[in-house]
Amino acid sequence: MAATTAATQAPGRAVATATRFSTIWNMSFGFLGIQFGWGLQMANMSAIYEYLGAKPDEIPMLWLAAPLTGLLVQPIIGHLSDHTWHPRLGRRRPFFLVGALLSSAALVLMPNSSALWMAAGLLWILDASINVSMEPFRAFVSDLLPQSERTRGFAMQSFFIGAGAVIASALPWMLTNWFGVVGTHAPGTIPVTVKISFYVGAVAFLGAVLWTIVTTPEQPPADLAAFRRQQQASRGFGNVATEVVGAIREMPRTMRQLALVQVFTWLGLFCMWLYFGTAVATGVFGAADAADPRYQEGIEWAGVCFGAYSLVTFGFAHFLPPIARKAGRKGTHALCLLAGAAGLFTVQFITHPNLLLLSMLGVGIAWASTLSMPYSILAGAIPEGKTGIYMGIFNFFIVIPEIIASLGFGWVMNHLLDNDRMAAVTAGGVCLAIAALLVTRVTDTGEAAA
Repeated sequence: MAATTAATQAPGRAVATATRFSTIWNMSFGFLGIQFGWGLQMANMSAIYEYLGAKPDEIPMLWLAAPLTGLLVQPIIGHLSDHTWHPRLGRRRPFFLVGALLSSAALVLMPNSSALWMAAGLLWILDASINVSMEPFRAFVSDLLPQSERTRGFAMQSFFIGAGAVIASALPWMLTNWFGVVGTHAPGTIPVTVKISFYVGAVAFLGAVLWTIVTTPEQPPADLAAFRRQQQASRGFGNVATEVVGAIREMPRTMRQLALVQVFTWLGLFCMWLYFGTAVATGVFGAADAADPRYQEGIEWAGVCFGAYSLVTFGFAHFLPPIARKAGRKGTHALCLLAGAAGLFTVQFITHPNLLLLSMLGVGIAWASTLSMPYSILAGAIPEGKTGIYMGIFNFFIVIPEIIASLGFGWVMNHLLDNDRMAAVTAGGVCLAIAALLVTRVTDTGEAAA
């Protein structure tokens, strides 16, 4: 079932010929499953923590697993995938498979947590496993597509990320309102709708990743013997650390400029993911606490809102390549980030739940661009043969701001924002606006070929 293309040459040596739509579809389809895992996590983890007794100012620290595992896992996986060649699975696909198996197991176990420590521990496992699958996917597109096709490739990833998140985020609400699943639960436990959603996510994650593994072959390096010698020389923790440190020291200028954009973008997104659901439950639905029936209603509707912005991402991803050709990748990303900032700013003024869907329009536009434009800009500036490790290092600028938020935003909530969840969402909008200004300073070295 694998589609062929003249672009699928040796990794890092793609030929600039037109790539079949089905090829880009198949190589990106695994992201549908990966985002199913992320979508369930983003829409439900804060509520799961509060169901199990956490307070609002404790939420950021309990989320520390997500960015910290990314910081540790992604550059290592990037290095390993650059120096791997399996005779049957190739370079990146062994990591897709291992990560999918572990992630699916964690998704099954997560909603059965009976204590905060258990949920937090499983989040560490889930995040590490998702990162094992996800990090090589970015390099996979750069391996198989020429420079002129990479914006299409990353936009297709955004399409599947949006599609997966639409279903995953709204699934608990859909189970209650479309399928009549009773979502009641005892205090200190997790609703059955959340449990079923995580089980479905486990199947979707594994199935989608397997589709990409089966349908998209990788071609071996042009000189496999030389690659094997390099593979042997690169083994060992010391070699990994040396290469990571060296790559950071020699980081391309474009990547350094994009780093600040990423820092403020992901600070803004993390504020939203941490508090949007609980802000809707308490600020819009008027729930007093997690035991109030309106709290679950609010959390489920917030999941629908996450699904709505993901639906926008799903659709808007198709328009990113033509917009980028006219406005440039920098200009496109700046405008999209401003749309996201406007979306988060307006949440504080909304009193009717349905109007939140309008706010999510801007967030979805920003999310579509965030998932593709920075990577498309970066891909043209990375030295050949180091795509995996630089994509891993680039994710430092996602996880470092999230670590800062996890360690410090609880203090901000407690001492500056009076545990006001809605104020935290507004702070996220401020961060996205700053990121939009910073992206105008970036040098896009590969735009002429895009």
